[in-house]
This record gives sequence, structure tokens and C-alpha cells, in this order.
Amino acid sequence: MKRTILSFMLLFAAMTSFAQKLSADQILGTWQCSDYKIEVYKSGSTYSAKLLWSKYMFEADGKTSKKDSKNPDEKLKDRPVQGLTHITSLTYKDGEYADGKLYSVQDGNTYSIKGKLNGINDLETRGYKGVPMLGKTFKWKRVQ
Repeated sequence: MKRTILSFMLLFAAMTSFAQKLSADQILGTWQCSDYKIEVYKSGSTYSAKLLWSKYMFEADGKTSKKDSKNPDEKLKDRPVQGLTHITSLTYKDGEYADGKLYSVQDGNTYSIKGKLNGINDLETRGYKGVPMLGKTFKWKRVQ
């Protein structure tokens, strides 16, 4: 009987340790998916990310950063795409990240973004306009 209780307690402890949510700051760091590489940093009480690399980032020479030519703000059209702030205002709520804004250099539009850490090295984000169901999901891996 004691052995059964001890086994149950160990199993319960193992299950609850896996079920614990990761802390909000676990999103900090460098992440990469097939099309982008970003660096997530804390900005006050929210999270932001700068664009480190994109397959759309460089001119034909592969070295010169493209300009933010599709930006609706005329003053910003000459800034380089590399290093610009790509995600802002991402807030941690109930184990997920929500209410963020994603600026797309491809079309100059700003989208809503939400995300979730599925593990210490796995991040899933969804960018959308209006309804999340109509958005696009990105699966990111942490860059060590």
C-alpha cells in the first residue's frame, strides 16, 4: 500500500511539473522560422522584437539592406529594414502573449499578433487582421 501511494505521489509530482507554465520572460532571446529571425526583448512591461534577418531583407547583392519602401509614413521609407522593430506591445496574459502589433515590411501594414510558448525552445505566433482565424501562423525555434 505504501509503495502504491509513493508511486502515485511521484507520478503526480512529475505530471504537475510538466504542466507548469513557463515564465513570461522565457520568450526573451533570438528566434528563427523559415522566413525570419528576430530578437525578442522586454520593453517596459511588454515584449517587442527587432528583425535580424528575413529572406526579403537584402537587395540582389545579398549585402545591402532593403529600405522600408512600403511604409505608409513617408519619413520612414528610407530606413533600412534590417534591425527595425518588427513586433511591439506583446503582453503576457494567462500563459500566452496577446495584444501585440506586428509591422510587415513586405506590405507596410500593421497586424495584430499573439503567441504561445509550447516549450522552452518552441514559440508559435499568429499574425492577423481582425480575426485570428484568418491569420497566418509561424512556428519558431530558439537560436542557441
